[in-house]
Amino acid sequence: MTRPAALITGASSGIGLSFAHHLARTGHDLILVARREDRLRAIAEELSAEHSIDIEVMVADLADPDDLDLVEERLQDGEPVALFVNNAGFAAFGKVGEGDREDMTDMLLLNVVAFSRLADAAMAGMKRAGQGTIINVGSGTLFTKLPGYAGYGATKAYVAYYTRVMQVEAKDSGIRVQLLIPGVTATDFHAVAGHSVDDFPAERVMEADDLVVASLRGLELGEAVCIPSLPDIADWDALEAAEARIAPNASRDKVAARYHG
Repeated sequence: MTRPAALITGASSGIGLSFAHHLARTGHDLILVARREDRLRAIAEELSAEHSIDIEVMVADLADPDDLDLVEERLQDGEPVALFVNNAGFAAFGKVGEGDREDMTDMLLLNVVAFSRLADAAMAGMKRAGQGTIINVGSGTLFTKLPGYAGYGATKAYVAYYTRVMQVEAKDSGIRVQLLIPGVTATDFHAVAGHSVDDFPAERVMEADDLVVASLRGLELGEAVCIPSLPDIADWDALEAAEARIAPNASRDKVAARYHG
């Protein structure tokens, strides 16, 4: 590969595919990771011909330990990756006590275990190179308490916390880490989960291309957290300020006065 390389998980559809198109247009070589080989190879052929870039296809089920090992090795020990889009994930919906536990386990393996191991491998590889950018894809469910979303929302809360600590650890390393927080996006994500994007009001549904443009523009603006439809980033700043006020009092040697008789 002769241009900066971007590795994208979940690259065969939705947000991952949109990232692939945008990054191809901006002169990146691509490493595309997903389970569907025929789909990946068709995308690679199309983008390579259209943009004269090199594309590496990695057919991998990231919930499978052997496949996950291969992608980890590519990120950590392969040719340097300038940009890693940690996007693969899915939702297993169901109220606590009513959901499918096997589906929940599969979701945890992908959304938490694979996410973490790949983020770790990417950070290690970029530290070796002295530079790089990581985009971890979270979810707007972080700010909601929706019945049926407890498991999925918790995995994305994990993504958010993990990413924010990564950002602290990456300071002065030459590595940028963005937390991307999509809302409802017009992809097949909901259909795969047994729902329909049509269940949401049209004014709440964003096109994947718009989301990706905002993410990449957010990098240019230096935004550590990108919430594409949030009108004023000061609202996020206010949330962080509230956390900073709570944090010192979350661990004290005495209980608060209101608990005394």
